[in-house]
Amino acid sequence: MNQNFLQRIEIDWNLIPYGSYLHKIDAIREIKSLNFDSPVTFFVGENGTGKSTLIEAIAVAYGFNAEGGSLNFNFSTYDSHSDLCTALKITKGFRKPEWSYFLRAESFYNVATQTEKYRDYVPEEVYYRRYGGKALHNQSHGESFLALAQANFMENGLYILDEPEAALSPQRQLTLLMEIHQLSQQGAQFIIASHSPILLGVPGAKILSFDDNHIHPIEYTETESYQVTEMFINNREYLLKRLLSTQTED
Repeated sequence: MNQNFLQRIEIDWNLIPYGSYLHKIDAIREIKSLNFDSPVTFFVGENGTGKSTLIEAIAVAYGFNAEGGSLNFNFSTYDSHSDLCTALKITKGFRKPEWSYFLRAESFYNVATQTEKYRDYVPEEVYYRRYGGKALHNQSHGESFLALAQANFMENGLYILDEPEAALSPQRQLTLLMEIHQLSQQGAQFIIASHSPILLGVPGAKILSFDDNHIHPIEYTETESYQVTEMFINNREYLLKRLLSTQTED
């Protein structure tokens, strides 16, 4: 039985204006419905294939602020999300998440700032204890991103992440991988857009590729992230020679 909190999405294209750029994103315009039957689902694909557009639309349709945060966050520094969320219908499961969070790398600074504003009258030493003992803006980008994630990730929660690896070193990506895997075994659900060959290695994750103009499941070793990384590591000298010689000729 599917025990995910978010089980299915459907898109009514009649609600999206004919001239919208959304009709030009090949992988997305093919969607009528999409099922989520794994605790961890990854969106992968080349830049511009619609991964982040769909992640954002799912998050906003579920009730999150477009820039990120929990369902309680209500702020906007720049309204730039697409109309896709208005045409998207979500089918929820019978379970209700105990906590939910939407975290995206590109607007993390805004979420961290808003987190500070929501501190209210809680003493600093108590409030910051959950973030490693100090304010998020007093930590490095990677430290604060991981601290915010770890403070908000818990069992039986729903988490939507957009390219979380952008802020994290390989070592911290491994830490996040362990968090995702452990919590997915404890009732949590993750939907993640990523290019990281490390994060994509979460055991048992379902990987949906947006390449080749349609959304389709692929294996970990079939992802471009894995194949390009493996090719570069195993053939570094040869590839650099070819790439740089071509650059010199140009």
